[in-house]
Amino acid sequence: MNINFELYKVFYEVAKEKSISKGANKLMISQPAVSQSIQTLENQLGGKLFIRTPKGVVLTNEGEELYNYIKDGINYFINGTNKFSSLKNLDTGTLNIGATTVVSENYLMKHLKKFHKLYPNVEINITNDLTDNLIKNLRNGNLDIIIIAIPNQKLNDITITKLTELNDIFVRGKDYKTSSNKINEILKEDIILQKYPSITRINFNNFLTLNNLKCNPKMEVVSHNLLEKLVENNFGIGILTKEYIKDKLNKTIFEIKTDKQINKRFLGYAIKNELYPSFTAKKFIKILKENTNE
Repeated sequence: MNINFELYKVFYEVAKEKSISKGANKLMISQPAVSQSIQTLENQLGGKLFIRTPKGVVLTNEGEELYNYIKDGINYFINGTNKFSSLKNLDTGTLNIGATTVVSENYLMKHLKKFHKLYPNVEINITNDLTDNLIKNLRNGNLDIIIIAIPNQKLNDITITKLTELNDIFVRGKDYKTSSNKINEILKEDIILQKYPSITRINFNNFLTLNNLKCNPKMEVVSHNLLEKLVENNFGIGILTKEYIKDKLNKTIFEIKTDKQINKRFLGYAIKNELYPSFTAKKFIKILKENTNE
């Protein structure tokens, strides 16, 4: 039997309202159309569903049985449709997003702030971790989207879209004096680096390899923010991302213009190829694209 959901929906509304006219108003269709739908369903089922009375309609015994069976199903359909619309309009929903700590603090937060202002009822879950772990979580379906420094290797199952460029630079504190701007001389100074496998460190290591250079750092730290503090307090020369320290440049941190520049790198958002982005993820991506150069 071919089941026409619309016929059952008409039957459900008329039975609930106990009136063809009230059912028609609820469905926003004409009374003749409602009567025709009821007759069609009765013909398909082979029996009467309603008895007409001066006050409206009453279900037959068979109609009462049918109503009791389908009412929950109809409500599930209606609730599911309403939930879908709610998610589409971002009246509810969840955004599961991942990024490294430094990306969250210096890039992601300003975009999340705009998203939250537009869609305050969406729950935002942020995962901070190393890039490799974020990629694993994206693959496992634990995250909708991740914001990462674009890796050198291609990821066949993940699409990464470029958002903005990042520039790693040599920096010093106000009272730290350098004797030269030559890269060979700079690398003999007290160099402070982030520990491997931070993307900043990987990029710097690649720079050394490409230019046949060596560096024995005086200090290695995990945190980009701690490295900032060490540079500000004149412990040595650091490698920091220019875009993340722009508020401190030429105030407490000063760029060293070297004769060789560290390779540019790029920040992007990544989503899993086989999964269609959720409404929340699509809206957040739209905000990223619209506001990324601010």
